[in-house]
Amino acid sequence: MGGIGIWQLVIVLLIVFLLFGSKRLKTLGGDLGETIQGFRKSMASNSEADESPAQVQQQAPLSGTAQQSHTHTDRQA
Repeated sequence: MGGIGIWQLVIVLLIVFLLFGSKRLKTLGGDLGETIQGFRKSMASNSEADESPAQVQQQAPLSGTAQQSHTHTDRQA
């Protein structure tokens, strides 16, 4: 007992072709390709976005302390 043989694969592909038809399979293939491209683009933008929050996190405490000092001086005045 091994994996899927060539004849089992051919039978499965024939059944899929009979169920969906050639036009439907073409649209499914195109949709799958667009989905993969969109996934790759989002992964690339996520890797770029991962670099930006690190810079924002480093700047956030500085702006927070500046706001606190301004509110503290406003209370004294």
